[in-house]
Amino acid sequence: MENQVDIKIADIVPHKYPFLMIDKILERTPGVSATCQKNVSNNEPYFQGHFPGYPVMPGVMLTEAMAQTAGVASGRTHGMSDVGILASINNAKFKKPVFPGDVLIIKGVIDNIRMNVIKAKSTAYVNDKVVASATFTIVIVPGAFNTGSI
Repeated sequence: MENQVDIKIADIVPHKYPFLMIDKILERTPGVSATCQKNVSNNEPYFQGHFPGYPVMPGVMLTEAMAQTAGVASGRTHGMSDVGILASINNAKFKKPVFPGDVLIIKGVIDNIRMNVIKAKSTAYVNDKVVASATFTIVIVPGAFNTGSI
């Protein structure tokens, strides 16, 4: 298990604001699991247009946070030219809404890694209660940014 102080999110997840959906890596065992945190604030750009007057975190953003946690769990670090492409989302379930002020704790567990294909499951919690879960397939495309293939 790696200490969060030793981990730089930017070395693992290539996303930047406003698409970086995790704030902190709490725990990580590369190739096995990761636990990440997302502090949901009213300043998130999606709250301006998503149900004005009733701010609820969009399911697609919650799904992206879970997928990024799965990527952190994979143990891969992105090279400047590699990219992880989300190939499938299965069994997505949204059990409770997520609001500004909530602290999401997301746990990602790797089911399988074969060559450049990662299969994982992530579950998101608020106050130790499951708010969402999904399984993901992520394909690592080496050299994608150098070749213009994406």
